[in-house]
Amino acid sequence: MKSTIHEYPKNNFKIMSRKLILIIALVLASNTIFAQSVFDKFDNQDDVTTVIVNSKMFSMLSKVDAKDKQSQQYINLIKKLENLKVFVTENSKKASEMKATVDKYVKSADLEELMRINEKGENVRIFVRTGASDSQIKELLMFIEGSGKQESVLMSLTGTFSLDELSTLTDKMKLPGGAELKKASKK
Repeated sequence: MKSTIHEYPKNNFKIMSRKLILIIALVLASNTIFAQSVFDKFDNQDDVTTVIVNSKMFSMLSKVDAKDKQSQQYINLIKKLENLKVFVTENSKKASEMKATVDKYVKSADLEELMRINEKGENVRIFVRTGASDSQIKELLMFIEGSGKQESVLMSLTGTFSLDELSTLTDKMKLPGGAELKKASKK
């Protein structure tokens, strides 16, 4: 009878620790799923131009044979990216919806505001999640809120990169918001 009493708490501890591990795994997985899908609702919507590049495409691009040093630097940057999503609209209703989604996501994903620019009717906000060091960025979220006939732009980028590298990349890829990121990297 003593052996049963002593084994019951051990088995109970094993069950509880397995449940705890399962709960932690589910929480981490749900955060990853949320981060990947929260902006997907803007894909395939009327009045929203979408550019989505996944890790497979970045992987394929990184295998391109570079002929010069500048091309090789560009390819090295691409290797560091996992996911890029850009949504652009001139529709004020869609822009308001994007702004609300960004605000909600920033709070839930615990992103830090890197900078804010208000210039010529555009309100630019750039948020980041840092990695192992403050200079290493794991996620960048940029929202440019245009007014009037100006475009509103939502850009989400994940990977492991520095702000300088990202500025160079957006410049080379001719992405909306590249000028704003260049300003951020200089500051």
